[in-house]
Amino acid sequence: MFTFTGYAFRFIQDRQNEGKPPRIFLDNWERSLMDRDLRLTGTKRGQSDQAFAPEGFKTNSFYRVYERLHI
Repeated sequence: MFTFTGYAFRFIQDRQNEGKPPRIFLDNWERSLMDRDLRLTGTKRGQSDQAFAPEGFKTNSFYRVYERLHI
C-alpha cells in the first residue's frame, strides 16, 4: 500500500507540474513570474516563445485586490 501511495502521489505531482521538477522555496519574484506565465499561456509552468503578448494580456493584471483590514 505504501508503494502504491508513493507512486500515486508522484504521478499527481508530475501531472500538476507538467513533468517538470517541483518548485520549492519560492519568493515573491518567482510567484509573480508564475502568475505572468499563467496569464500568458494558461498554465503556471507553461512558457511562450511568441514575440508579442496576446491582446488580453494588456487588460488583465497580476495585482490582487485585497480588502482593507478594519482593526
